[in-house]
Amino acid sequence: MSKSLDRLTLLHTFVRIAERGAISAAARDLGLSQASASRQLAELEERLGVQLALRTTHNFSLTEAGLDCLADARNLLSGWEALVERHADDNASLSGKLKVVAPVALGQLDLGDAALAFQAAHPDVEVIWDLQDGPIRFAEVGCDLWVKIGKVPDETLIVRPLGTVERLIVAAPELILGRAIQHPDDLADLPCAALSPFEGGTIRLADANGEPASITAKVGLATNNIFSAKKAALTGLGYAIMPRWFVASELVDGRLVDILPNWRAAELTINAAYLPARRQTRRLKALIDHLSDAVAAMPGVQTVSA
Repeated sequence: MSKSLDRLTLLHTFVRIAERGAISAAARDLGLSQASASRQLAELEERLGVQLALRTTHNFSLTEAGLDCLADARNLLSGWEALVERHADDNASLSGKLKVVAPVALGQLDLGDAALAFQAAHPDVEVIWDLQDGPIRFAEVGCDLWVKIGKVPDETLIVRPLGTVERLIVAAPELILGRAIQHPDDLADLPCAALSPFEGGTIRLADANGEPASITAKVGLATNNIFSAKKAALTGLGYAIMPRWFVASELVDGRLVDILPNWRAAELTINAAYLPARRQTRRLKALIDHLSDAVAAMPGVQTVSA
Protein backbone atom coordinates (compact mmCIF):
# COMPACT_ATOMS: atom_id res chain seq x y z
CA MET A 1 0.00 0.00 0.00
CA SER A 2 1.25 3.49 -0.82
CA LYS A 3 2.36 5.82 1.93
CA SER A 4 -0.41 7.91 3.48
CA LEU A 5 -0.44 11.53 2.34
CA ASP A 6 -0.38 14.46 4.75
CA ARG A 7 -3.69 15.96 5.82
CA LEU A 8 -3.24 19.26 3.96
CA THR A 9 -2.62 17.46 0.67
CA LEU A 10 -5.80 15.47 1.12
CA LEU A 11 -7.79 18.59 1.96
CA HIS A 12 -6.33 20.47 -1.02
CA THR A 13 -7.29 17.65 -3.38
CA PHE A 14 -10.79 17.46 -1.89
CA VAL A 15 -11.34 21.22 -2.29
CA ARG A 16 -10.21 21.12 -5.92
CA ILE A 17 -12.49 18.16 -6.64
CA ALA A 18 -15.43 19.99 -5.02
CA GLU A 19 -14.73 23.20 -6.95
CA ARG A 20 -14.40 21.41 -10.29
CA GLY A 21 -17.34 19.09 -9.66
CA ALA A 22 -15.48 16.13 -11.11
CA ILE A 23 -12.55 13.97 -10.02
CA SER A 24 -11.12 13.83 -13.54
CA ALA A 25 -11.06 17.63 -13.97
CA ALA A 26 -9.46 18.15 -10.55
CA ALA A 27 -6.86 15.49 -11.30
CA ARG A 28 -5.84 17.33 -14.49
CA ASP A 29 -5.52 20.60 -12.54
CA LEU A 30 -3.34 18.94 -9.90
CA GLY A 31 -1.21 16.92 -12.29
CA LEU A 32 -2.50 13.63 -10.90
CA SER A 33 -4.02 10.57 -12.45
CA GLN A 34 -7.75 10.20 -11.96
CA ALA A 35 -7.13 7.05 -9.92
CA SER A 36 -4.73 8.90 -7.61
CA ALA A 37 -7.16 11.78 -7.01
CA SER A 38 -9.95 9.27 -6.33
CA ARG A 39 -7.75 7.42 -3.82
CA GLN A 40 -6.98 10.68 -2.02
CA LEU A 41 -10.68 11.46 -1.70
CA ALA A 42 -11.32 7.96 -0.39
CA GLU A 43 -8.45 8.25 2.11
CA LEU A 44 -9.84 11.55 3.44
CA GLU A 45 -13.26 9.96 3.84
CA GLU A 46 -11.68 7.05 5.71
CA ARG A 47 -9.76 9.34 8.06
CA LEU A 48 -12.85 11.45 8.78
CA GLY A 49 -15.18 8.49 8.99
CA VAL A 50 -17.83 10.08 6.75
CA GLN A 51 -18.83 9.96 3.10
CA LEU A 52 -18.01 13.31 1.51
CA ALA A 53 -19.27 12.75 -2.01
CA LEU A 54 -21.63 10.68 -4.09
CA ARG A 55 -20.01 9.60 -7.34
CA THR A 56 -21.22 7.56 -10.24
CA THR A 57 -19.95 7.19 -13.78
CA HIS A 58 -21.77 10.34 -14.90
CA ASN A 59 -22.48 12.36 -11.73
CA PHE A 60 -20.62 13.80 -8.77
CA SER A 61 -22.12 15.67 -5.83
CA LEU A 62 -21.16 16.48 -2.26
CA THR A 63 -23.06 14.99 0.64
CA GLU A 64 -24.25 17.25 3.45
CA ALA A 65 -21.16 16.19 5.40
CA GLY A 66 -19.09 17.04 2.32
CA LEU A 67 -20.49 20.56 2.15
CA ASP A 68 -19.68 21.10 5.84
CA CYS A 69 -16.21 19.69 5.33
CA LEU A 70 -15.62 21.91 2.30
CA ALA A 71 -16.06 25.09 4.33
CA ASP A 72 -13.79 23.78 7.10
CA ALA A 73 -11.19 22.60 4.59
CA ARG A 74 -11.01 26.00 2.95
CA ASN A 75 -10.59 27.69 6.32
CA LEU A 76 -7.81 25.29 7.34
CA LEU A 77 -5.96 25.73 4.06
CA SER A 78 -6.20 29.51 4.15
CA GLY A 79 -5.11 29.49 7.78
CA TRP A 80 -2.07 27.41 6.88
CA GLU A 81 -1.15 29.79 4.05
CA ALA A 82 -1.44 32.77 6.40
CA LEU A 83 0.79 31.01 8.94
CA VAL A 84 3.43 30.27 6.30
CA GLU A 85 3.40 33.88 5.14
CA ARG A 86 3.78 35.25 8.66
CA HIS A 87 7.03 33.34 9.03
CA ALA A 88 8.33 33.96 5.53
CA ASP A 89 10.75 36.64 4.39
CA ASP A 90 8.91 39.98 4.33
CA ASN A 91 10.59 40.73 1.00
CA ALA A 92 9.29 37.57 -0.64
CA SER A 93 7.09 38.20 -3.68
CA LEU A 94 3.37 37.64 -3.41
CA SER A 95 2.12 34.34 -4.77
CA GLY A 96 -0.86 32.00 -4.62
CA LYS A 97 -4.51 32.15 -5.58
CA LEU A 98 -7.07 34.88 -4.83
CA LYS A 99 -10.73 34.41 -5.66
CA VAL A 100 -12.79 37.60 -5.69
CA VAL A 101 -16.53 37.99 -6.15
CA ALA A 102 -17.38 41.51 -7.36
CA PRO A 103 -20.44 43.33 -8.76
CA VAL A 104 -20.86 43.02 -12.51
CA ALA A 105 -20.50 46.68 -13.51
CA LEU A 106 -17.75 47.55 -11.05
CA GLY A 107 -15.98 44.32 -11.88
CA GLN A 108 -16.04 44.96 -15.61
CA LEU A 109 -14.99 48.60 -15.38
CA ASP A 110 -13.02 50.40 -12.66
CA LEU A 111 -12.33 47.47 -10.35
CA GLY A 112 -11.72 45.19 -13.31
CA ASP A 113 -8.96 47.51 -14.47
CA ALA A 114 -7.56 47.58 -10.94
CA ALA A 115 -7.53 43.78 -10.76
CA LEU A 116 -5.62 43.58 -14.05
CA ALA A 117 -3.07 46.10 -12.79
CA PHE A 118 -2.66 44.16 -9.54
CA GLN A 119 -2.05 40.88 -11.32
CA ALA A 120 0.42 42.53 -13.69
CA ALA A 121 2.34 43.86 -10.69
CA HIS A 122 2.24 40.45 -8.96
CA PRO A 123 2.50 37.85 -11.74
CA ASP A 124 2.82 34.95 -9.28
CA VAL A 125 -0.67 35.65 -7.93
CA GLU A 126 -3.51 33.85 -9.70
CA VAL A 127 -6.58 36.10 -9.59
CA ILE A 128 -9.99 34.49 -10.09
CA TRP A 129 -12.38 37.36 -10.89
CA ASP A 130 -15.98 36.18 -10.46
CA LEU A 131 -18.67 38.76 -11.33
CA GLN A 132 -22.17 38.52 -9.87
CA ASP A 133 -24.55 40.99 -8.28
CA GLY A 134 -26.64 38.69 -6.12
CA PRO A 135 -25.95 37.51 -2.57
CA ILE A 136 -23.52 34.65 -2.05
CA ARG A 137 -22.76 32.13 0.67
CA PHE A 138 -19.13 33.00 1.30
CA ALA A 139 -17.96 29.62 2.60
CA GLU A 140 -19.65 27.65 -0.15
CA VAL A 141 -18.36 29.87 -2.95
CA GLY A 142 -14.86 29.56 -1.53
CA CYS A 143 -13.77 33.12 -2.25
CA ASP A 144 -11.16 35.19 -0.45
CA LEU A 145 -12.86 38.54 -0.95
CA TRP A 146 -16.41 39.71 -1.64
CA VAL A 147 -16.83 43.24 -2.98
CA LYS A 148 -20.44 44.12 -2.22
CA ILE A 149 -22.45 47.27 -2.89
CA GLY A 150 -24.63 47.83 0.15
CA LYS A 151 -24.99 45.85 3.37
CA VAL A 152 -23.10 42.55 3.66
CA PRO A 153 -25.57 39.96 5.03
CA ASP A 154 -22.97 37.77 6.78
CA GLU A 155 -21.99 38.63 10.33
CA THR A 156 -19.10 36.14 10.33
CA LEU A 157 -17.13 38.32 7.90
CA ILE A 158 -14.96 41.35 8.46
CA VAL A 159 -16.40 44.28 6.48
CA ARG A 160 -14.22 47.17 5.37
CA PRO A 161 -16.04 50.11 3.73
CA LEU A 162 -14.10 51.32 0.71
CA GLY A 163 -16.22 54.34 -0.21
CA THR A 164 -19.72 55.79 -0.52
CA VAL A 165 -21.24 56.29 -3.96
CA GLU A 166 -23.06 59.46 -5.02
CA ARG A 167 -26.25 58.65 -6.95
CA LEU A 168 -28.09 61.16 -9.13
CA ILE A 169 -31.09 61.29 -11.45
CA VAL A 170 -30.03 61.29 -15.09
CA ALA A 171 -31.86 61.37 -18.40
CA ALA A 172 -31.19 61.99 -22.07
CA PRO A 173 -31.69 65.69 -22.98
CA GLU A 174 -34.55 64.85 -25.35
CA LEU A 175 -36.60 63.29 -22.53
CA ILE A 176 -36.88 66.58 -20.65
CA LEU A 177 -36.84 68.94 -23.64
CA GLY A 178 -39.04 71.94 -22.87
CA ARG A 179 -39.84 70.85 -19.32
CA ALA A 180 -39.06 72.76 -16.15
CA ILE A 181 -37.60 70.20 -13.74
CA GLN A 182 -36.97 71.82 -10.37
CA HIS A 183 -38.52 69.43 -7.84
CA PRO A 184 -39.01 65.64 -7.64
CA ASP A 185 -42.74 66.21 -8.17
CA ASP A 186 -41.94 67.41 -11.70
CA LEU A 187 -40.96 63.84 -12.63
CA ALA A 188 -44.36 62.34 -11.85
CA ASP A 189 -45.43 61.88 -15.48
CA LEU A 190 -42.03 60.89 -16.89
CA PRO A 191 -41.12 57.22 -17.41
CA CYS A 192 -38.45 55.67 -15.21
CA ALA A 193 -35.87 52.97 -15.88
CA ALA A 194 -35.70 51.43 -12.42
CA LEU A 195 -32.68 49.48 -11.21
CA SER A 196 -33.69 46.79 -8.75
CA PRO A 197 -33.12 46.05 -5.94
CA PHE A 198 -32.14 49.66 -5.21
CA GLU A 199 -35.17 51.38 -6.75
CA GLY A 200 -38.74 50.33 -7.34
CA GLY A 201 -42.04 52.12 -7.50
CA THR A 202 -41.02 54.67 -4.87
CA ILE A 203 -37.76 56.59 -5.12
CA ARG A 204 -36.57 58.46 -2.04
CA LEU A 205 -34.44 61.56 -2.43
CA ALA A 206 -32.96 64.31 -0.28
CA ASP A 207 -31.82 67.83 -1.10
CA ALA A 208 -28.57 69.49 -0.04
CA ASN A 209 -30.09 70.35 3.34
CA GLY A 210 -31.29 66.82 3.95
CA GLU A 211 -34.92 67.64 3.22
CA PRO A 212 -36.58 64.39 2.08
CA ALA A 213 -38.87 63.85 -0.87
CA SER A 214 -40.09 60.84 -2.78
CA ILE A 215 -41.17 60.04 -6.32
CA THR A 216 -43.92 57.60 -7.14
CA ALA A 217 -42.17 56.37 -10.24
CA LYS A 218 -43.91 55.64 -13.50
CA VAL A 219 -41.78 52.58 -14.21
CA GLY A 220 -41.37 51.80 -17.90
CA LEU A 221 -38.48 49.38 -17.46
CA ALA A 222 -37.44 47.48 -14.34
CA THR A 223 -34.15 45.64 -14.51
CA ASN A 224 -31.50 44.16 -12.23
CA ASN A 225 -28.77 45.08 -14.72
CA ILE A 226 -27.24 48.53 -14.46
CA PHE A 227 -26.02 48.48 -18.08
CA SER A 228 -29.60 47.97 -19.28
CA ALA A 229 -30.88 50.79 -17.08
CA LYS A 230 -28.24 53.18 -18.40
CA LYS A 231 -28.96 52.19 -22.01
CA ALA A 232 -32.65 52.91 -21.44
CA ALA A 233 -31.76 56.36 -20.13
CA LEU A 234 -29.39 57.02 -23.04
CA THR A 235 -32.06 56.11 -25.60
CA GLY A 236 -34.58 58.46 -23.96
CA LEU A 237 -36.86 55.73 -22.63
CA GLY A 238 -36.83 57.15 -19.12
CA TYR A 239 -34.82 58.74 -16.35
CA ALA A 240 -32.67 56.55 -14.11
CA ILE A 241 -30.91 56.69 -10.76
CA MET A 242 -27.24 56.16 -11.55
CA PRO A 243 -23.97 56.28 -9.60
CA ARG A 244 -21.88 59.20 -10.80
CA TRP A 245 -18.84 57.00 -11.51
CA PHE A 246 -20.90 54.95 -13.95
CA VAL A 247 -22.18 57.90 -16.00
CA ALA A 248 -19.31 60.37 -15.61
CA SER A 249 -18.29 60.34 -19.29
CA GLU A 250 -21.90 60.63 -20.50
CA LEU A 251 -22.42 63.66 -18.25
CA VAL A 252 -19.31 65.29 -19.69
CA ASP A 253 -20.25 64.73 -23.34
CA GLY A 254 -23.90 65.70 -22.75
CA ARG A 255 -25.52 62.40 -23.66
CA LEU A 256 -26.99 62.39 -20.15
CA VAL A 257 -27.84 65.30 -17.88
CA ASP A 258 -28.23 65.59 -14.13
CA ILE A 259 -31.88 66.65 -14.20
CA LEU A 260 -32.22 67.43 -10.47
CA PRO A 261 -28.76 68.70 -9.44
CA ASN A 262 -29.93 69.73 -5.98
CA TRP A 263 -31.40 66.31 -5.17
CA ARG A 264 -29.70 62.98 -4.61
CA ALA A 265 -30.75 59.41 -3.94
CA ALA A 266 -29.35 57.71 -0.84
CA GLU A 267 -25.64 56.94 -1.04
CA LEU A 268 -24.55 53.32 -1.28
CA THR A 269 -21.40 51.92 0.30
CA ILE A 270 -18.88 49.76 -1.55
CA ASN A 271 -17.76 47.15 0.99
CA ALA A 272 -14.93 44.64 1.03
CA ALA A 273 -15.83 41.53 3.04
CA TYR A 274 -13.42 38.77 4.02
CA LEU A 275 -12.68 36.20 6.70
CA PRO A 276 -11.27 37.21 10.12
CA ALA A 277 -7.69 38.47 10.35
CA ARG A 278 -6.09 35.21 11.45
CA ARG A 279 -6.82 33.75 8.01
CA GLN A 280 -5.73 36.72 5.90
CA THR A 281 -2.77 36.39 3.58
CA ARG A 282 -0.35 39.11 2.50
CA ARG A 283 -1.67 38.91 -1.04
CA LEU A 284 -5.25 39.48 0.17
CA LYS A 285 -4.26 42.50 2.25
CA ALA A 286 -2.34 43.90 -0.71
CA LEU A 287 -5.29 43.41 -3.05
CA ILE A 288 -7.76 45.07 -0.65
CA ASP A 289 -5.47 48.10 -0.31
CA HIS A 290 -5.09 48.22 -4.10
CA LEU A 291 -8.86 48.09 -4.67
CA SER A 292 -9.37 50.72 -1.96
CA ASP A 293 -7.10 53.12 -3.87
CA ALA A 294 -9.01 52.36 -7.08
CA VAL A 295 -12.38 53.08 -5.44
CA ALA A 296 -11.05 56.36 -4.00
CA ALA A 297 -10.15 57.51 -7.52
CA MET A 298 -13.63 56.89 -8.95
CA PRO A 299 -15.79 59.95 -9.78
CA GLY A 300 -18.47 60.67 -7.19
CA VAL A 301 -17.04 58.34 -4.53
CA GLN A 302 -16.33 59.59 -1.03
CA THR A 303 -13.70 57.61 0.84
CA VAL A 304 -14.52 56.07 4.21
CA SER A 305 -12.12 55.90 7.13
CA ALA A 306 -11.11 52.29 7.83
